[in-house]
Amino acid sequence: MFARIYQPSRNAMQSGRARTKAWVLEFEPAQAKRPDPLMGWAGSGDTRRQVHLSFDTRDEAVAYAKRYGIPFQIREARETTRRIKSYASNFAADRKEPWSH
Repeated sequence: MFARIYQPSRNAMQSGRARTKAWVLEFEPAQAKRPDPLMGWAGSGDTRRQVHLSFDTRDEAVAYAKRYGIPFQIREARETTRRIKSYASNFAADRKEPWSH
């Protein structure tokens, strides 16, 4: 029973940082998924795959794993750099790339 602790990244459909502040502890899958013979859906008998625990800080997640004797690995989140631009820079005459419209 091995767990990983990480801070989730934002998904491709959001521009903000909502739901990326919490730390998540989730277990590595113990079995590979296999297709169901009747419906063809992928599934397994591993119920730990469904457990996702959220913590406010990384230290709380580490303390939880140590308290219950769960071996874990921490994945640090990469910091993203934000390039702040004004809307008017989309229409500047000295743009580096051509305007597509």
